[in-house]
Amino acid sequence: MKYEYSKGSLDKGDGLYFQNMTGADVTERLKKNDIIIIPVGSTEYHGKGQVYGEDGFLVSRMAEIVARETGCTISQPIWFGSHPYNQLGMPGTIVVPENTFVDYLRAVIAGYWNAGFRKQILLNGHGQEYVIPNAIQEFGKITQVPAVLAFVNWPTVIVPFLKDKEHNPESTFDTPFRHADEVEASYAIALFPELNKKHQMEDTKREIKGFLSEGHVDKGGDIYQAPIPGHAQMGLGGLEVHFYPEGVIGKPTLAEGIKAEPGLDFLFDYMIRLHNEILEKFPPGVLPDAKDVTELDQATVDALLKGPFNGGRSLYSHRYPI
Repeated sequence: MKYEYSKGSLDKGDGLYFQNMTGADVTERLKKNDIIIIPVGSTEYHGKGQVYGEDGFLVSRMAEIVARETGCTISQPIWFGSHPYNQLGMPGTIVVPENTFVDYLRAVIAGYWNAGFRKQILLNGHGQEYVIPNAIQEFGKITQVPAVLAFVNWPTVIVPFLKDKEHNPESTFDTPFRHADEVEASYAIALFPELNKKHQMEDTKREIKGFLSEGHVDKGGDIYQAPIPGHAQMGLGGLEVHFYPEGVIGKPTLAEGIKAEPGLDFLFDYMIRLHNEILEKFPPGVLPDAKDVTELDQATVDALLKGPFNGGRSLYSHRYPI
């Protein structure tokens, strides 16, 4: 274990979360570091032994470790997300319509931009990678202001570490990565052991298979690069509420926190490198040159970048709604 894991700061005044900081705190932070990580999770059933907010806690704890290493800021997580069709109907899974979700996330991006955090890393912890980029692109098209926005889907960063031993002999996992399974539960146990109840975890009883032969549709996180991503189909497998009422797809009883440590080390190495390169290329208060990234006139850009507290304008005077 290369990094010290966080014990949780969602309700702490330790300078990590924007919502837990004062106006004076934020003013000083922006002078040193104007990057904010926005953890994007969901609320969904993860079986009897894992918490409904697992996806949000995963990315929050990940962000906390990165923030302690780099000095950046974190947003309180987005607790409700978009879900693919096969997850409809599961009690405890709160499904936000895609348009609503994108509108909400785009508004969050706009609010942080207006607060001075013009460099944002959206860290995704749930199978909604098909929709989050829409919020980024729509923010850009609507506002056309200089910004640095990056979407990071954590499973994508550490694909080799998530594969099972059949697909990667050096893997620590015996079973393929899916939902609330050995892999995801191991990462949850590593990052927030106090919220997991291993003795209550139960495995999927039904054979895990779709309606077509193996190899057409990908599994969790689309890490196996099958031709059809898991979220890019409907009707090639059963609803989870019917097929996998346990709320898991796999064997969480095999989960161990130590199995996640190699992948977490690699993930944190990458996220810290991404953060540092952004800040090196664009120090606090610096963004890509307006003439390179927008067709807005320079006077408008300057006024928006100054903001209402420094003789300029708010982003909302330029466009609303965003």
